[in-house]
Amino acid sequence: MVVPDSRANWVEKCRRAEAFGYDVIGVADHLGLPAPFPAIILGAEATERVRLNTFVLNAPFYNPLLLARDIAGADQFTDGRVEIGLGAGYVKAEFDAAGIPFESGRKRVEHLENTVKTLRRLFADPEYQPRPAQPSGPPLLLAGWGDRLLRVAADHADIIGFTGAAAARDGASLQMAGLEEMAERVGYVRGLLGARADQVELNIHIQRVVPPQDRAAVLEVFGPALPPEVADTPEELPTLLIGTPEEMAQRLRDRRERYGISYITVLEDSMENFAPVIDLLR
Repeated sequence: MVVPDSRANWVEKCRRAEAFGYDVIGVADHLGLPAPFPAIILGAEATERVRLNTFVLNAPFYNPLLLARDIAGADQFTDGRVEIGLGAGYVKAEFDAAGIPFESGRKRVEHLENTVKTLRRLFADPEYQPRPAQPSGPPLLLAGWGDRLLRVAADHADIIGFTGAAAARDGASLQMAGLEEMAERVGYVRGLLGARADQVELNIHIQRVVPPQDRAAVLEVFGPALPPEVADTPEELPTLLIGTPEEMAQRLRDRRERYGISYITVLEDSMENFAPVIDLLR
């Protein structure tokens, strides 16, 4: 996931990500950052192969019909290189700043589900215009952690993103999940997917990719958010990746075996550290 700033820097970042071997470039949806869809279209123009996604749109910010138009237009203008990530939103301050009510979690997930159903219905209609380049519209990635959202994801998503963390009481920070909690969440989703289990890809958001020499600094930064059982062994946490490229690649293979997670998202500040791992996983 990469942050746009100036045109020149954004183009350069996208080209670097493609050169490193990344398959997808993600754009966040937060106030104070450039709007996702212009960034996606420019990113596609600057590259040749990578797909572009929203990681993730705050669904309650959008009218579903108007959002469908923007998604279809972006898919048209990128020749079908778009994925759409959606979530229910969790940063109350952003809702307040935008003058949008910060509803209960249940209502925000209900809005998300209505959005997904609207997108699916419109893109399945051969008469719908503007027509997305991908026949049924872009793949949908639904990201979250709670039961309600994961139920919606199991019913509708092509990709299910595990945040690997839950919102803290302040609504602005996250508390990382432990190993048993992660296994429980994946098991919960697999039970809901049933016959769809082999058709849906599982994604995880890695908070930081850390070379061995930076391990102590990471413990200092992430210490308060770490579950007690991995406080001294953060290498085990699915949402952190620590070690040499070879160690990281093996940990990702182990996590795929344990959790079935094959789609890895890293942040921009980890883009270069993760690049050597890509070749090892190929």
